[in-house]
Amino acid sequence: MSGVRLVRSDVLTTDVDYAYASVVPAGTRLIHLAGACPLDADGRTVAPGDPVAQAHQVVANLRQALTDAGAGIDDVAYTRVLVASTDQADLVAVWDVVRAAFGDHDVPSTLLGVTVLGYPDQLVEVEAVAAVGE
Repeated sequence: MSGVRLVRSDVLTTDVDYAYASVVPAGTRLIHLAGACPLDADGRTVAPGDPVAQAHQVVANLRQALTDAGAGIDDVAYTRVLVASTDQADLVAVWDVVRAAFGDHDVPSTLLGVTVLGYPDQLVEVEAVAAVGE
């Protein structure tokens, strides 16, 4: 069972597709995941030049890292989505992929356009913190 409780606001706009905060109870095991990158099993960047295709690979890699850590997507308490682009349309397109992956678990998140990411041809990265009740 997830230890994450998503927090809504009666004052802030409801015209957003994410919770404003998340709370995890004392004694919850926190899992800090490295940024999920658009790398295949051989360490190559997939889909150079295609942020949407890279976002799909990032989500798949994030799901695998969560599984390996004993967690799932519904255990995520926070994400940070990084897109190497100055085009807001690229940010929104990547956000749509990441947001869809979380379904009803509309975890608090920050979406950022950045100058460059660490791997050759990398356009997308997603950081996450998960919480698992014990």
